[in-house]
Amino acid sequence: MEMKTKIPLAMEQTTNTPASTVDPAQTPRAQQILDVADIVVLVIYLLFVLAVGLWSMHRTKRNTVKGYFLAGKNMVWWPIGASLFASNVGSGHFIGLAGTGAASGIAVSAYEFNGMIILILLAWFFLPIYIAAEVDIYAGAVFIQQALHWNLYIAVIGLLAITTLYTVGGGLAAVIYTDALQTVIMLIGALILMGYAFVKVEGYSGLQEMYFHAIPSVRDLNTTCGLPRKDAFHIFRDPVTSDFPWPGVLIGMTIPSIWYWCTDQVIVQRSLSAKTLLHAKGGSLFAVYLKILPVFIMVLPGMISRVLFVDEVACADADTCRRICGNAVGCSDIAYPKLVMELLPGGLRGLMMSVMIAALMSSLTSIFNSASTIFTMDVWHHIRPHCPEWELMIVGRVFVLVLVALSVLWIPLVQMSQGGQLFMYIQSISSYLQPPVAVVFIAGCFWKRTNEMGAFWGLFTGILAGCIRMALDFIYPEPLCGHPDNRPLVTKYVHYLHFSIILSVFTLIVVVVISLSTKPPDPEKIRRLTWYTHFERVDTVAGPPKEAAHKMNSTMRQPEGDKLPREEIGNTNNISLSTDQPEGGELHLEEVSNKSNASLSVAESVKERSKLISFLLWFCGMNQKEEAENTPPSEILANTDLLSEEPCMRNFINANLIVCLTATVFLYAYFF
Repeated sequence: MEMKTKIPLAMEQTTNTPASTVDPAQTPRAQQILDVADIVVLVIYLLFVLAVGLWSMHRTKRNTVKGYFLAGKNMVWWPIGASLFASNVGSGHFIGLAGTGAASGIAVSAYEFNGMIILILLAWFFLPIYIAAEVDIYAGAVFIQQALHWNLYIAVIGLLAITTLYTVGGGLAAVIYTDALQTVIMLIGALILMGYAFVKVEGYSGLQEMYFHAIPSVRDLNTTCGLPRKDAFHIFRDPVTSDFPWPGVLIGMTIPSIWYWCTDQVIVQRSLSAKTLLHAKGGSLFAVYLKILPVFIMVLPGMISRVLFVDEVACADADTCRRICGNAVGCSDIAYPKLVMELLPGGLRGLMMSVMIAALMSSLTSIFNSASTIFTMDVWHHIRPHCPEWELMIVGRVFVLVLVALSVLWIPLVQMSQGGQLFMYIQSISSYLQPPVAVVFIAGCFWKRTNEMGAFWGLFTGILAGCIRMALDFIYPEPLCGHPDNRPLVTKYVHYLHFSIILSVFTLIVVVVISLSTKPPDPEKIRRLTWYTHFERVDTVAGPPKEAAHKMNSTMRQPEGDKLPREEIGNTNNISLSTDQPEGGELHLEEVSNKSNASLSVAESVKERSKLISFLLWFCGMNQKEEAENTPPSEILANTDLLSEEPCMRNFINANLIVCLTATVFLYAYFF
């Protein structure tokens, strides 16, 4: 027996049709593809982004570690805030948030609201300490696959090639400035699509009514597969049986968020590029304002996509889903691309294609640059502590190329995971691996008794437990809807957000017990590295800071009788003091002369190098013949001034802090 429900927008849906009565070979309706106008818009966008990338490459000094990895530490608040937003809101958000919204409703927005609060924690609690101490590829490929019908791996390789171009050459400055441009493009395109989508369902009230009638025609009547959740428009849901249990939303979600927003290199590196703490705080608040938008430009449009294209976006039959999107576990990840390709006219589709590529490129460049920073400065520099600066520049760029290759190999695992909901896949993995790191970081920053042994064993045992749970999820994946669930109890009944809470408590216990059982850290070693000591000065020279700086400057001045001609000094590039030099760091004129002659011989050999090598050095900014910058000791001692805040601007920033917190509380209450 068939029972039909009439859906608005001239769409007739069969809500109770047995799966056996539908021809499995039935093909979905023809999809829109990009036309000439769309391609033109896309090409213009790519050229514009490359132009901005090349411009920013030559705006900063890329031949130094500070210039390449920290953008010269001269960024102001607005590009920092835009880059924070763009780095976070990659194509995984557009695809994943919309897909999860289509599948289960608005609860996924809690991640965005939670991020608003944690961004404030970053600016007000973690950044002062840092300053004192000194998967998205799959998502972008899904969109291109829907728009151009390219092979998934061809789409991935093409996107990686474009992204790698200016990341390798430009460093963090190129990443931040292109992020700022891409944020503008993302917001314009997403807001236009949001307008088209809400017109189709007659506003938010129309969506609330139609969403519960968005039931696929091919489904098993003996199960709830394909039925919209009754709590789809609520964030806080049943604490045990729901997909977003409210204890997990409040606590389990917060801990991985602290890791991401307050300790992840991708985010922190942008904040550390700020010229002052006030600019870093302003950038975080700007990102908080922007984080209000994803629920309206991603989650709700994803829910609208389910209403408009229910048989494709909300397919509940494995054969049907495999035919529509190639994924038997579900097709909710095509919700946003489907909306773009079916609703928007020519030209605007190209704009949204640019939006998706912008989202992808911003997240990829952020990950590539930050990962190369970590490997270069924390791994390679540890292995070769006396290596020259040009070697660090080369290693950082080569590591980006290695990441590009590894990125392609991860695609099949992402494609098979989490019922076709990319965002949920990302968050579940985060809940298994990030809590131990977050707990150890928090303990180290806010409990001075935390020592190295406690941190090590807390990380080791916590990450080991998380890896075991993650391995179980891969070995025993969640069964298809309607199939028996034979998974182990820990994966069947312990939600990943609840596991995040358990893992955090376990890690904290290990850290506290081991730290109290072993020797406390040396007070000198934690100076300026915790919340309680970040204003302390490092007394490298006895006496007040100004007096000490004067002494250091005077000791480093060369005697008048030993002055070298300006030309010879210019050729002594980066003279560094080594352990075999005389005490006090004195450098004899003979040594200086030898270094000068060596530099001249190097300069002659440079003339003979191949054009290819010359081009690569020019592209990477490593052929700039600039005098080495030696930071004056007075500037080193004055680094604490970065923490000082001008009273008027501080009050303005604090007023915006109150506005941001109020907006967050309002959003939680409205979607309660």
